This record gives sequence, structure tokens and C-alpha cells, in this order.
Amino acid sequence: MLSRLFAPTVKVSAHCDLPCGVYDPAQARIEAESVKAIQEKMGANDDPHFQARAAVIKEQRAELAKHHVSVLWSDYFKAPHFEKYPELHQLVNDTLKALSAAKASTDPATGQKALDYIAQIDKIFWETKKA
Repeated sequence: MLSRLFAPTVKVSAHCDLPCGVYDPAQARIEAESVKAIQEKMGANDDPHFQARAAVIKEQRAELAKHHVSVLWSDYFKAPHFEKYPELHQLVNDTLKALSAAKASTDPATGQKALDYIAQIDKIFWETKKA
């Protein structure tokens, strides 16, 4: 009797952990834009204290971007997406590697490369949202 009292009355299913509106590659893009902007500022300022603070912040932002890309890969994208976009696994891997490179570098080109990969993920993401 208690099990019927506490049993769910409505069964729901979703393609992702939460309603899909919570996922958006813009989160990764914003963090990666910060990484690139910090890299540019680091190139224009030789103050060692500024450099140290900027390096810490840049690394934090790169980690956050990696987190957002990883969440898209593990929680949003599902088997039908990977079937339709077979390059998606490699693209995510390349993006994470590019973000790691940007995390370790002061060269804004590495930040731009990460942004370019994120733009490709963004394109696929929004194509899947139309389907």
C-alpha cells in the first residue's frame, strides 16, 4: 500500500538528463573567448604580477570551457547524433585538446583554434535542436 502511495503518477522520458534547454555551447564559447582575451592581454603586459594572475584566470577559464564541452558530449549528444555526425567524437576530442593547449599557452592563436572547434560543435548542436 505504501509503495502505491509513493509511486510516481506520471512517467516521463527525456533524451538528456534535464530538459534540453539547459545545454548550450555558448557557455564553452564564452569561457574560450575569455581565454583568448587573456592571452592577448598577457602579450601586451610584461608585469610579472599581472602575468601570474592572468595565467591563473586563463587556466581556470580553459578548464571551465573543457567542462562545458565535456558535458555536451556526455549528457546532451546521444547515439542518434553520433550516427548522423560521425565526426562528432573526434571533434569533441580535438576541441578538448585545443583547450588544453590554450590553457598552457599565452599565444592567442591557440585560443582561436579552440574557438574554431567550439564553433563547429555549436553548428552541429543547433542542427540537432532543429530535428
